[in-house]
Amino acid sequence: MADLAISFHWRPADMDGMTLNELMDWRELARQRMQPDQDR
Repeated sequence: MADLAISFHWRPADMDGMTLNELMDWRELARQRMQPDQDR
């Protein structure tokens, strides 16, 4: 969840209603945003 907070400027309350699968999907997008060179 820290990755999401840093990448998207979300507060914990913004993520509170998300399912685990949603959090995992958003976490992957955050990883891609923070480490774009590792996707090549």
